[in-house]
Amino acid sequence: MSAPIVLFDVPGPRARRVSLVSSIIAGVLILAGLAWIALTLAAPRESGGITLPGYFDPSRWDVFADPLVWERLIFVGVVGTLAAALTASVFAIILGIILSLLRSSEIAWIRRPTAVVLEFIRGMPVLLMMLFILLVLNTGAFWAVVAALTLYNGAIIGEALRAGLASLPRGQREAGLSLGMRPLQSKMLVEFPQAFRQMLPIIVAQLVVLLKDTSLGFIVGYSELLRIGMNQLASFYGNRYLLSFFVITLVLYLAMNLSLSWFARWLSKRTASKSSGKVLPPDDPGRAVLMAEASAASKQTPKF
Repeated sequence: MSAPIVLFDVPGPRARRVSLVSSIIAGVLILAGLAWIALTLAAPRESGGITLPGYFDPSRWDVFADPLVWERLIFVGVVGTLAAALTASVFAIILGIILSLLRSSEIAWIRRPTAVVLEFIRGMPVLLMMLFILLVLNTGAFWAVVAALTLYNGAIIGEALRAGLASLPRGQREAGLSLGMRPLQSKMLVEFPQAFRQMLPIIVAQLVVLLKDTSLGFIVGYSELLRIGMNQLASFYGNRYLLSFFVITLVLYLAMNLSLSWFARWLSKRTASKSSGKVLPPDDPGRAVLMAEASAASKQTPKF
C-alpha cells in the first residue's frame, strides 16, 4: 500500500502554536475594528450647531415608515434600474452575437476593422460613452445609459462568444460542411448554438456587471436607484437620513446583484461542458475567455 501524497509538510507543534496565536490576534483585531465602527456610528454628532443622535437611534430610521419613501425607492428607483438593465441586456446580447460573427469572419476586411472597433469600445470608460451620447446625440438620459451599456457589454459578450466559437473542435465545422452547408450556415446552425451554450454562464455574469453599471446613470441624470435613494430622497428628507438611505440602497443593490450571481452559478452548473466535466467560472468572465482562447489555440496546434 503506497503512502498518501501530500503537497505540504505536516506542521509541527511550534507551527501550530504560531498559527493559533496569529488566528486569535487577527480575530481580536477584527472584533475591535467592528466594535469601533459600531461605537462611532452610535455616538451623537454635531451638525450645523445641532446635536444629532447616533445612527442606531430610531429617529434616524422613522422615515421608512412613510409608504411614499418605499414607493419612490421600489417603483421608481428599482424599476428604473431594472428597466435600463433589461433593455441594455437584450441589445448587448444581440450586438455581441453580431460582433462575434464579424470578428470570427474569414474575410480580412471584415475581421480586422471589427477587431479595431472592439478594442476601442472595450478601452473607453462607460461613463464617457454615456456623456458623449447624451451631450452629442441628445438622446435623453435613459437611452444614453442603455446605449453606453449596450456598446461596452456587447463588445465583452462578443469576445466571449468568439472565444467559444474558436474553442470548438474543428470537426464540428467540417461536419456542417460535409452536409452541404455553406460556411455561414455551418457557423450559425452547428457551431454557434454550441458556443452560446458553453459561454452562457459568462454572459450572465457580464449581465451582473451591466446591472451594477446602471448606477453610472446617476451622473447623467437618469432616475435609477442610486439617484433616487442617495440624491432625491436624502435631499428632500435631509442629511439626517443620509446613512439610512445609503444602507437601504445598498441592501436593494445587493438583493438584485446576488440574485443574478446565484442564477449565474446555477446556470454554470447546468451548462457545464460535458467533454471536460468542468464548470466555467462565472465570477470572472475575462479569465474564462482567456481559458477558452487558450483551449482553442491548443486545438489548432498542428500535430506531428
